[in-house]
Amino acid sequence: MTIFTKIINREIPADIVYEDDLCLAFRDVSPQAPTHVLLIPKRPVESLDGFTDEDSSLAGHLLLTVPKVAAQLGLENGYRTVINTGTEGGQTVFHLHIHILAGRSLTWPPG
Repeated sequence: MTIFTKIINREIPADIVYEDDLCLAFRDVSPQAPTHVLLIPKRPVESLDGFTDEDSSLAGHLLLTVPKVAAQLGLENGYRTVINTGTEGGQTVFHLHIHILAGRSLTWPPG
């Protein structure tokens, strides 16, 4: 069980900014930008590599939820989304999550 599963189950508190039947968004406890929210599926999927063809509706739902969360947070000047996959990709929690970062000018390459 990951820390994100514990957040979904309300075993660990989180600053939740969005929730529906399939996903949950909450503020990152170690923000890398003034706004840093994580969007996660409620069903545990380890990473993008864990998706199958049967997960296309969940994958689409997550991507369509990002702009809803961004609008709710007032990110009219833009935002960046990041999905880290695997250890070398920077993934540290093995429950798929989409970072939504905003509130400052974000540079490229990210590091």
